[in-house]
Amino acid sequence: MEFKDKIKEELDNPKLWIVITFKTPHGPGETMDKLASTLEELGWTVTFKANWWTADIPYGLIRIDITQDEKEKIILGRWILGRKCELLGIENMDLEKGKSEFYRLVNGITSTLIYDPVIRTMRGQY
Repeated sequence: MEFKDKIKEELDNPKLWIVITFKTPHGPGETMDKLASTLEELGWTVTFKANWWTADIPYGLIRIDITQDEKEKIILGRWILGRKCELLGIENMDLEKGKSEFYRLVNGITSTLIYDPVIRTMRGQY
């Protein structure tokens, strides 16, 4: 990703969650893979990744859990389709604020699928 250096800076912050808001010209799967690859290039190990998006409006959410030595981070990639990769913002959040943001974003995307048992199970885990 073109904004790898900015992500690297934010990984030093002691807060657990990092929310990255950006534009991407790629589809959901490729966008998630590019973000995961960027984190691995920075020396982190991806332990979990998931992707939620909507076809009605071209935006979505990526969650990637990473570890390095004894450190853990949860990355939320909030993306919208654009002509090129462009960083719109990065914010570090503590445990509770990050968890609330994650629920809010997933709920916004999956509100029409709320009765889907897979979604309910996944939401219950986080």
